Amino acid sequence: MPAVYWHSWLVVVLFLVLGVALAFGLLGLGSLFRPHQPSAAKKTPYESGAIDIVEAKEVRFNVRYYLFALMFVLFDVETVFLFPWAVAFNRLHLFGLIEAFIFLAMLGVGLAYAWKKKVLRWQ
Repeated sequence: MPAVYWHSWLVVVLFLVLGVALAFGLLGLGSLFRPHQPSAAKKTPYESGAIDIVEAKEVRFNVRYYLFALMFVLFDVETVFLFPWAVAFNRLHLFGLIEAFIFLAMLGVGLAYAWKKKVLRWQ
């Protein structure tokens, strides 16, 4: 293999190792210098400053909250697939444009279905 090929991969591996080392190193430094004084009050769970009265197992949540979050994640991830298309747009020409419109139409059909089923309603 040519030396240029290995040199390119060496730079990628070097940045990967450096990024991981920097992340773990900064987390380690933070754990050394932060104050650590656990107490019973700090270990109690709370939400918005209110102390829990009932157990979490007893509280029933509306399923629409989960469906709303799932729809957000689904459409958020699907729109990430448009980024590679946008990067390669000049090489794809008309074929890529038609594919993008088909993809967006499929997302629109999914959104219309969710709207019809009233998944996007918050109440």
